[in-house]
Amino acid sequence: MTDTSTATAASVPLAPRALPLLGHALPLLRDPLAFIMSLSGYREMVRVRLGPSTAMMICDPDLTRQVFLNDRVFDKGGPIYDRIREVIGDGLSTCPYPLHRRQRRLCQPSFHPTRLAGYGAVFARAAEAKAGSWRDGDVLDITQEMMTLTTRATMETMFSGSLPAETMRRALADTSTIVTAFFRRMMTPALLRRVPTPRKRRYDQARDRLSATIAEIIAERRADPTDHADLLSTLVAAVDEESRDGQKQLSDTELADEALTFFLGGMETTAITLAWAMHLLATSPDVQRRLQAETHQVLAGGKVDPARLPSLDLAARVVTETLRLYPPAWMMTRAVRQDTELGGVQLKGGSTIVLSPYLLHRRPDLYPEPDRFDPDRWLGGQPDRAAYIPFGAGARKCIGDQFALTEAILALTAIVARWELTPVGDQPFQPKVETSLSSRGLRLRISERRTSGTGDAEPHSATPRSTPAHPSTPPGAGGCPVKH
Repeated sequence: MTDTSTATAASVPLAPRALPLLGHALPLLRDPLAFIMSLSGYREMVRVRLGPSTAMMICDPDLTRQVFLNDRVFDKGGPIYDRIREVIGDGLSTCPYPLHRRQRRLCQPSFHPTRLAGYGAVFARAAEAKAGSWRDGDVLDITQEMMTLTTRATMETMFSGSLPAETMRRALADTSTIVTAFFRRMMTPALLRRVPTPRKRRYDQARDRLSATIAEIIAERRADPTDHADLLSTLVAAVDEESRDGQKQLSDTELADEALTFFLGGMETTAITLAWAMHLLATSPDVQRRLQAETHQVLAGGKVDPARLPSLDLAARVVTETLRLYPPAWMMTRAVRQDTELGGVQLKGGSTIVLSPYLLHRRPDLYPEPDRFDPDRWLGGQPDRAAYIPFGAGARKCIGDQFALTEAILALTAIVARWELTPVGDQPFQPKVETSLSSRGLRLRISERRTSGTGDAEPHSATPRSTPAHPSTPPGAGGCPVKH
C-alpha cells in the first residue's frame, strides 16, 4: 500500500463478490472458510461488507497484534460479540473495555496456577471415566462424547459436583442449540433476526433454560456461604480492592454472566479441540503411534496424573498443532471506539474490525506446508505470539487458556493410552463452521490397544511423516500468501 500516511478506509481494496444489500453474507454463509482464505492474498487489510455495513478484515499478524494490545480503542464488539451477549451478557469475554479490568481482577483468583492442580485432578478423573465407558470396536460420535466429558469436568470444577443426569442432558442440548445458531444469527440482518421462526423459538427457549439453570445454582450458592473449593466459590468470594465505585464484589447478574461465560467456554471449545485432535491422530497413524509410546513411557501402566503433565511433551504439541489448524475462535470482531490509525490507514470511530486466527495460522510464509498436521513444527521453541493466536492476545487474552490446555492434554493422554483411533469411511470430514470450527457429526472407531509391554510405537524422537490435515481450505489456497 503506497502513501499510507494519508490512506483512508475507502482506499483499502474491497473483497470481490459483494452483492447489493447482502454484501458478502452469502459466501460467508455458504463456505466461510473458502471465503476467508480467498482473502489471503491481501497482506495487510481488505474491506468486507456484512449486510449494509463495511468491516475491515486484518490479514497481517503484526497489525492483528496491535489490535489485540490496544483494547481501549479496539474494543470487544461487532456482530460476533453482539450475538454472544444475547446469551452471556457482559461476561469477561464480551464486556466492553470500561468494565473489563475490574472483572478480570475479580475472576483472576479462579484461574491462579495454584488451583490448576485441583482442576487437573478433576479433568483426569473425568477423562479416565469416559475412556473406561467405551467398548472395543465402538463407532463413536466423538464430538458428542467429548462434550459429555468436558461438561462433567466443567460442572465439577465450577460447581463441585455433576448436575443430575437429566439436567446435564438438557444443558448439553441447549448449549448445542445456542452455539449452532450463533453464526447464522451473526450474518442475519437485525430485522430478520426478530422474525418468530421455529429456529428462533428453539434458540430463545434454549437460551432461557440454560440461563435459568445457572441462576438456580447461583441462588443456592448465595444461600450457602460454605467454601466448596470450586470455581464458583472463588467468584462469590472474590474482592476487588481497587474498585473505585464501591462495587468490590460481583453482583448476582455479573456472577451469572461469568458463570455462563466459563460454562460455555469450558465445555464447548475444549470438546471441539479434543475431537479435532482425535481426528488428526486417526488420520495420522504415525503420530498416533508415537503418542501411544509416550503414554506408555510416562504413565507406566498407571492412570493419568496432573503431576505428569510436564512429561507429556508430544501430547502438548499435538494440542498446540490442533489449535493452529482448527482454532475454535476462527473469526473475531472488534469495534473501533474512536478515530484512529492502523497500518497507515485512518479508521473512523464506530467501524468494525474482523480478525481471523484461521487465516493467519494457514499462511505459508508463516507456517511451511500450512495444511499439514505436524506437531514437530513446535519442537525447539514457543509459538510466535503474533502468528499464533488461538486464545487471542493482550489484556483480553482468554483467562482460561491454561485451564483448557491442561484439560485437553490430560484427556487426550487418557484416551490414547487405552484406545486406537481410526477413521470411519474414506470421505474427508468437513468442519461445520459456526461461531467455532465445529466437529459436529465426526465419527471414529476405537479399538482396544494391545501393547507388548515395551511400547508399541516408534521412539518419541523419531521424525514423523505427518499427513495433511483435512483440506478445509479451498483448492489452491495453500499456494497463496495467507484462530482464537
